[in-house]
Amino acid sequence: AVVVVTAAVLVVSVLRRSAGVALQRERSQARSERVAQMTGIDRAEQTFDPDAPEFPPDLDLIAPAIGLIGVVAGGLDAGGPPWLGVARTVAGAAFLGSVTDAMLLGHWYLTQPGLPRDPLNELVRWVGWTWAPEVALQLVPVGMVAVLNGTIDDGYGGMLGWFWLACAVTTIVLVVVTRKALQERYYS
Repeated sequence: AVVVVTAAVLVVSVLRRSAGVALQRERSQARSERVAQMTGIDRAEQTFDPDAPEFPPDLDLIAPAIGLIGVVAGGLDAGGPPWLGVARTVAGAAFLGSVTDAMLLGHWYLTQPGLPRDPLNELVRWVGWTWAPEVALQLVPVGMVAVLNGTIDDGYGGMLGWFWLACAVTTIVLVVVTRKALQERYYS
């Protein structure tokens, strides 16, 4: 179902690309005017069909909504208390999604340094916001506390629990460091 819906949304996006995006058109026009005023050089304007309907952004929510059904089903099948399985799975999916998006956009920013930092800052904030429930839900019994105190044997003398703790701590440290790095005006 996700593939079919995603393909249908892609078709709508391709069919409506001639309209562009209103905010992008406004920014592009403002930048062109500013460059022309500063340099006296007029650049060829991008043309869009003003009568064509824009892509409805609500369509972007259909595939994740269907995916959420699968994530909830996976959480119910995980074992243990159903509420905890669903909560851990949904929090984990949100955390993994925000980390993945931030990494992808961050690497794009590295190759295109002129991009605005606001979207990247927003994604890094999402990583921080989703980190707390992800870690908290992993501590709910039976959870990582039981591994750390030895109640549950991880088969490696507790090493997996300490690795988990190190990863949890360093992840939020990386979020803070990334936020500070994004406050730098220029990179040399």
